[in-house]
Amino acid sequence: MGTGRRKTSVARVRIKEGSGNFTVNGRSLDEYFGVERDRNTVLAPLKLVGKENSVDVVVRVEGGGTTGQAGAILLGIGRALQGIMPEAHHDLSSAGFLTRDSRMVERKKYGYKKARRSFQFSKR
Repeated sequence: MGTGRRKTSVARVRIKEGSGNFTVNGRSLDEYFGVERDRNTVLAPLKLVGKENSVDVVVRVEGGGTTGQAGAILLGIGRALQGIMPEAHHDLSSAGFLTRDSRMVERKKYGYKKARRSFQFSKR
């Protein structure tokens, strides 16, 4: 079991021995992520440790957009793999699969149009 977060997305990942099935919210990986970049991001930690065809992955993810969800799943898979094979910790850590991306959206300030964008100034 592993939990991953990215922006406002939260992913709960379960990994067990199997034949390489990958389901996200009850759908297959290709069906859930239409963009190939997101699919490759999600599968990267499994390929690193050589488990892409020997484990089944079940993911429940909510919040955010597709890229944020892919980042959350990436971290969740990294943490779950570390739990079942502690000897892979160094490889996962050096590849950045165990690091939480702490960047969040900056809040909107009063008197501004967005977080930093001001209203257009008119001299006359």
